[in-house]
Formats: sequence, structure tokens, C-alpha cells
Amino acid sequence: MVDTAHSAPQRGGRSWRDALRHWRVRMVSDPAFQRAAASFPLTRWIARRKGRALFDLCAGFVYSQVLVAFVRLGVAERLSGGPRTLDELSDDISLEPEAAERLMRAAAALGLVEHRVGGTYALADLGAAMLGNAGVAEMVTHHAALYADLADPVALLRGETAGRALESYWGYATAEDSASIGAERTGTYSELMAASLPMIAEDVLDAYPMAGHRRLMDVGGGIGGFARAAATRTTGLNVVTVDLPTVAAQARLHFEKEGIADRAQATGLDFHRDPLPGGADLISLVRVCFDHPDERVAPLLARVRAALPPGGRLLIAEPMTDMRHPDAVGDAYFGFYLMAMGRGRCRSVETLRTMLSAAGFRAVRELPTRRPMLARLLVAEV
Repeated sequence: MVDTAHSAPQRGGRSWRDALRHWRVRMVSDPAFQRAAASFPLTRWIARRKGRALFDLCAGFVYSQVLVAFVRLGVAERLSGGPRTLDELSDDISLEPEAAERLMRAAAALGLVEHRVGGTYALADLGAAMLGNAGVAEMVTHHAALYADLADPVALLRGETAGRALESYWGYATAEDSASIGAERTGTYSELMAASLPMIAEDVLDAYPMAGHRRLMDVGGGIGGFARAAATRTTGLNVVTVDLPTVAAQARLHFEKEGIADRAQATGLDFHRDPLPGGADLISLVRVCFDHPDERVAPLLARVRAALPPGGRLLIAEPMTDMRHPDAVGDAYFGFYLMAMGRGRCRSVETLRTMLSAAGFRAVRELPTRRPMLARLLVAEV
């Protein structure tokens, strides 16, 4: 089969596609062309759309800080009962009326609220969606650490920053001995992960029903959020969550609280160093692989393979990238987030397929999920 993407005629060492793209770049970067495009009726809308997109890139941090203020002041909760006047809101969120109006107009511009007739404000779709997902608000608040680390992105790229906030927050990311991390460091991030998990768990369980399995082992499962969701969804399924000892202890408490301790267990170990327990015919890695570099993920996949019986399966659920088309979530957001965290990267489906094959898995397939931006899903068989 001829690869047409790489067989275009060459001119001066470049394909005609490259030459055409270079010509386009020179045209778009020409101020005279920009003025003409903005004036000509047939191209005016394109020029304005591209100009707005460029401005949004410049203003993105300001937009995010509007969202931070919106979340920290609890505006969505205060509007959950219906429209409120500006005076009512300013009293509730302890802002002067002028400052409250500035915030609400900014929130309206970003689609979080609507300015209604009569001067009242009500929730718009984006603001209402935040009420239904506590994890979003938790992540928005948590982003203060990310913004601190990104204050000098060039220094971050060059590895010149020390004492990064995210590196400290996710204590296991750079710890030599993860099992020695105390409860005071694991508790905060475990609760954040649990708060942001429900939508992902729902999507994974919809895409891959577990009725045909006897025992699920969720590796790196935190305080048991995914294991609890699977046990609740699937009658008769036994589950075990595997994480650091201090985290596993918290998972046991949650299992007992929800009355599923008879078929839900938690095992404390360092899954980067210790063998995984056997007995499960299904193992899941939910938002685990992308937290770690290849030299840690490859041995982990081998440990998972060793723990599964013939016919057993592995689920990998996390954001993934596309090798051919860079993605704003996987390559921009998580690319820089994970760099600030200390290590890890979003991988493409193709890269994960190769790593799974090297670990001894076969028949790797992707199942569609409802919100692939949050998590895509791979299934690998032993």
C-alpha cells in the first residue's frame, strides 16, 4: 500500500504540501494581508474568528481566574434556587455591588450565568453543569497550585524551577519510597481524586459492563471510588482496591461505611515495587499510567500481566492523545500539568498498544466512552 501522506512530489527537499503551507504562513503573517482579510466581505468572518481565537489564547488565564472566583464564592450554589438580583448576590458573596456586577458580567460572558430581564442573574448551562459534578469545583480550586507552577513556564520547561507546588501535592510522583508517605500527604489528593471520579467511573462502567467477571482489582484505586462504583453497579462482583498502605486504610473505612465490606477489600502496597496479589480476572488502571514515566509504566504492566489468569483482562482508562493530531486536553493541559507534577505524560492509543504488547497482552482494543476528553478506554486480554 502506498503511503500518500509521504509520497507527494518533492521540490527543493520539500513536498508541495509543505511549500503550500509555508506560503499560507507567509500570507497570514503579513499585516497587509490581515487588513485586507478583515475588510473583504467573504473573508471578514474568518479573520474575526481567528482573531478572537488568538485573543482567547492570550486571555485564557484571566478567564480561568473568573472561574476560580465564581467557584470560591459559591455563586452556582447561591443561584441554584432560581434568579437573584445583584443586590441579593452582593450581600450573599460579601462583595461590594460594583465588584459583584463585574464578576457576574464576566461570568455571563463565559457562559456560566445569564443576565435576565429585570436585572436578575440565573445559572446558564455551564454553571448548572458544575452543580452536578462536585469534582469540577474541586479541580478549579486545586488549580491554584498549577497556576503557581506555571508562573514562569519557560523555567518549568527548562527544569529550572524547584519546590513545585504540584510536585509536593502529589507526593508519590517523585518519592523514592512511596510506601513511606504518611497519611497527611495522601489524604488531600485522595479526596480530590475521589471527588473527580464519578463521571469517569460511570463512563467506564457503561462502556464495559462487568457482569461477566468474578473479581475486579483496581490498581492505584485510591480510597476505592472506582471499586465501589463497580461493586454497586454489578451484583455479585467482588472488588479489591490496591494502593499505598495509608490510602488503603481509608478505602476500608469507605467500604464499611457503604456496607459492602463483605465483597470489597483494600490491599496496601507499593505497586511499583511489590508483586500484585492474584485472584482477579479483571484489573483496572484508572488514571494511573499517565501519572508515571515509561520506565515505571512498563514494569507495572508486566506485574499486572503476571497477576492475571489466562483469559483475564486489563482496563486502562485515562486521557489519551492522538499521534497525528495534537489535542488541547492531552497535549496542552495534561502536557504541562504532568510536567509541573514531576513526571508522566499522556500517551497515544498506539503507544499504549505497543507497551501492552511488550508486556505480554494481546487483542488490545479501544471501547468508545461517552466523554473521551475525560477518559478513553483500552481493553487488553491475556
